Amino acid sequence: MDINPMDLVEDEKDEVETSLKREKRKGRVNSAVAIAVALIATFMGICKIKDDNLVQAMQQAQANKIDDWALYQARNVREEIAKANLTQLKLESVSQSSAVKAEYEKQIAAYQVIVDKEDQKKQEQKVIAEKDQTTYDQLNYHDDQFDLADASLSLSVSLFAITSLSQKKWLFYAALIPTIFGFVMGLSGLLNWQLHPDALTKLLSENFLEKPATIVGTTTIKASNTEGVE
Repeated sequence: MDINPMDLVEDEKDEVETSLKREKRKGRVNSAVAIAVALIATFMGICKIKDDNLVQAMQQAQANKIDDWALYQARNVREEIAKANLTQLKLESVSQSSAVKAEYEKQIAAYQVIVDKEDQKKQEQKVIAEKDQTTYDQLNYHDDQFDLADASLSLSVSLFAITSLSQKKWLFYAALIPTIFGFVMGLSGLLNWQLHPDALTKLLSENFLEKPATIVGTTTIKASNTEGVE
């Protein structure tokens, strides 16, 4: 059987064209992956700076809240002591003579001023402490957005890496899903958008709030505050 040299040339030509198409497609996929990863890395860097500043502000708000509640408690103690002295003076004044009772009235009036003053300052301090808590909650709201953005974009980078290895186009499009979600959450934190997936946040952050029970012998003791302690 005679072999036509032209057939061999055509077959080799087809193989070269197929190989070139494959390399061209691979190059397009790798280029798209590289661009996507570069954009993600840049965006993550910007979000990281903002998130770090948020965390510092949260720490400051937490410290302010602790200090302000401590001052509130100090005001409350001073008020209670003044009230106790005021009550004692009122009870003692009942059995005193008119001349001595006038002196008691002066002391009663002085302690009443202290009680009113401490109560007013205590209420003002309570407002400040509650404002600190509000500030912390607002900052934490946006910190959650950056945390979700970081997790989503890290997942997308991993998927893009697998895409580059496997050259699966559908995997590239699948990686765009967490990428878009991550960009949306990151922009929400940067631009102060009120976008917060509460269900997802609770799922990721509140599973461990319930303290486990500790079993000692045959007695189960739950790790919580002792009941009845005031």
